Amino acid sequence: MYTQLNTHQIADLLHSDDYASWSRAGAFALAEHLEELEADSGREMEFDAVAIHYNFSEYSSLQDWAIDHFGGVPEALEGLGVEDDMELDDLEDEIRVYIQDEGTLIEFDGGIIISSF
Repeated sequence: MYTQLNTHQIADLLHSDDYASWSRAGAFALAEHLEELEADSGREMEFDAVAIHYNFSEYSSLQDWAIDHFGGVPEALEGLGVEDDMELDDLEDEIRVYIQDEGTLIEFDGGIIISSF
């Protein structure tokens, strides 16, 4: 037996998860992404807050993710294979491409959500 949830209900459940720290905008962006996955697959998905929490993380920026993922600014630049004098827009493009090659990137006004990889 399933209860079908709409985007706002999914976002509310994500945002109220005490074990995650989704922003309101992040929870809504992730809810929309999950609904798109469900629509694209043609199969109903079961809402599992624990699995979602372990499979996705929210960051305030691409740079914050890179620093967290690689362990610091020099390590992030080395891990991405870029020069430290690269323009900010070019650096963000490199980070974006890296994430998209390895996993899922959800960008929204106020931050990003990355799938675990």
